[in-house]
Amino acid sequence: MTAATAIPKSRLAMRDLFNEAVASVVARPTRTTLTALGTVLGIGAFVTVLGLTATASGQISKRFTALAATEVIVGDVGGLDWAPDESSFVADADARAERLPGVRNAGVWWPVTLDEGLPVNGVPLFGQDADMDIPVVAASPGLLRAVRPTVGEGRLYDQALDLRHERVVVLGSAAARRLNISDLRLRPAIFVGGIPFTVIGILDNVDRQPDLLFAVLVPRKTAELYWGPATAEAPAKMLIETRIGAATTVAEEIAVALRPDAPEAFKVTPPPDPRALHDQVSTDLSSLFLGLAAVCLVIGAVGIANTTMTAVLERYTEIGLRRTLGARPHHIASQFLAEGALLGSIGGLSGAAIGVIAVVGVSAAQQWSPIIAPWTVFTAPAVGVLIGLLAGAYPAVRAAKIVPAEALRR
Repeated sequence: MTAATAIPKSRLAMRDLFNEAVASVVARPTRTTLTALGTVLGIGAFVTVLGLTATASGQISKRFTALAATEVIVGDVGGLDWAPDESSFVADADARAERLPGVRNAGVWWPVTLDEGLPVNGVPLFGQDADMDIPVVAASPGLLRAVRPTVGEGRLYDQALDLRHERVVVLGSAAARRLNISDLRLRPAIFVGGIPFTVIGILDNVDRQPDLLFAVLVPRKTAELYWGPATAEAPAKMLIETRIGAATTVAEEIAVALRPDAPEAFKVTPPPDPRALHDQVSTDLSSLFLGLAAVCLVIGAVGIANTTMTAVLERYTEIGLRRTLGARPHHIASQFLAEGALLGSIGGLSGAAIGVIAVVGVSAAQQWSPIIAPWTVFTAPAVGVLIGLLAGAYPAVRAAKIVPAEALRR
């Protein structure tokens, strides 16, 4: 046969390929929806995870700046050779700390060790005469301000009550519930180590040192009068609340301000670097949730592959007829690859939209500012197409290898 009479090779235009893929997908809407569902969930999880991670990291960074970045802890490590059993915190430690520039509030606290057999208990009038294993904390008035309390009932004790060694206490909300005390109008009393104390306030919440909600708080000087100062077994600590940006400077100066004669008696813990914490939290959240998103994407890819393979088997005769009429193997493979890519793109677009809606919805419910990186939304359809191509690769190769004669005999 000469070149003039040779049969031209069949061609498949891109427009025809796209039309065939669309027709195949539209012809089976239910199957298309179920097939694309896995990709929708995977891409949606991908966008949602990255968006919520960025949003949550922003909120963590904001709260860290407001609390942890303005907090300095000073611990008493002792070392006073002339007074080894004496607390390193002097009587006016709160005032000395608060005179430093940048310090808003400062207070000392330590756990009180009661005499054996004399724990905390209520009075019979309030139906709580049984002994209670409730911790007792000696706390200076400055500590109550530094923890940023929310007072539910009554009031906090102040410096005047502390200096007069008044027998008053403030209860954390959990301790108040255990002692069955909720109304302070009748000035309820409890016994601490066998000594009666009047309850003048109940803390509903604190922003710092949440363990105090389970404790009975006694003025520092009152506690020293009845049970002595802090000991080496239960050393005192100081909580310092600073203004934003002043914590590092305060941490460097506080030991000398408290004890110019023995600054080595204190161990100062400044706040950690907020950027390092922010990056660590972001990395941990991203790694965890992106793993879940990857699982969803794999499930979606398997769904597309399974559906495409089923379509190959169902259209066995059609493929044989196309091959008989001149379709070449790569035309058949291209058709199934195009169908897989179309399913993936549908899943990618739908998943991206669902992910954005989810991030905005959660942020609105939590009163957060939603943060979504543009690249996560713009790349979602491309990721869906890639998943569709990879999932449809094996079924496309199988379809291309079908022998026309065998297909027509079925």
